[in-house]
Amino acid sequence: HVQLVESGGGSVQAGGSLRLTCAASGRTDSYNVMGWFRQAPGKEREGVAARYTGDDKAYYADSVKGRFTISLNNARNTAILEMGNLKPEDTAMYYCAAGNSDLTLPEPYEYANRGQGTQVTVS
Repeated sequence: HVQLVESGGGSVQAGGSLRLTCAASGRTDSYNVMGWFRQAPGKEREGVAARYTGDDKAYYADSVKGRFTISLNNARNTAILEMGNLKPEDTAMYYCAAGNSDLTLPEPYEYANRGQGTQVTVS
């Protein structure tokens, strides 16, 4: 089992930036990908970004390409999501997730572990 704890959410004006951090503990050797997905009220969950621990490749949703960057630390137990040029449509609860996948950007249901979420509000 993997425990994931997010931090760094908050409120920001459009055009601003936020940094989300996810700390993993427990069986951190049990997953090959860490990522973020989000869910806005009344909307489906949406994969945002993911990075694979093996080949270090990163994948992004089209809606955030060029604005968001995901990175992992060397130990592969911390994931950071740098979000820039934020837009009101980025407002959502953001969840950190870890699991195993062979997809480019995993669907939210692909992850076996997720955190409690952190709110991002862009006005």
